[in-house]
Amino acid sequence: MPPQSPAESFVQSLTESQNRIYGYIYSLIGDHHRTSDVLQECNLVLWRKASEFREGADFIPWAFAIARFQVMAHLRDKKRDRLDLMDPELAELLADEVEGQATQFEDLRIALRGCIGKLPEHSRELVDLRYFGKMSIQKLAGKTEKGISAVKVALMRIRRGLRTCIETEMKQLNS
Repeated sequence: MPPQSPAESFVQSLTESQNRIYGYIYSLIGDHHRTSDVLQECNLVLWRKASEFREGADFIPWAFAIARFQVMAHLRDKKRDRLDLMDPELAELLADEVEGQATQFEDLRIALRGCIGKLPEHSRELVDLRYFGKMSIQKLAGKTEKGISAVKVALMRIRRGLRTCIETEMKQLNS
């Protein structure tokens, strides 16, 4: 498979980020219809500014910054139309909080991925089947030829180990 061009890489990042950008905008506006409108405007601006995006940089913070400006413009325009919407200053405060949480979520996701990779193969298989394959405990017990209680205990121990690993990883990221 040939390497992606910068345009293909940008389109992939934009496409993969749609749900997160939508969630970010919705957290600031609180209305699905208006969020969809602002997301469309935001996508247009992102596409127009694609050449300004540094390949290899983190796409989400850059997209959130543009989305924030689009939300502020939307609120400003609607306030001018005399619609009773959220105050732009409140939206700014919310934007700071949501961006911080989005960054933390990404760090957690990276830590979880790394910690899952450190699990022994049989534990990784249990996690994969249960959480990614959405297999029920009963089916998992049958597949692994273990009792339901044994599977529950194994998953509980794995979750505890993952929590400890993630906490350690997060401390290292934040220091």
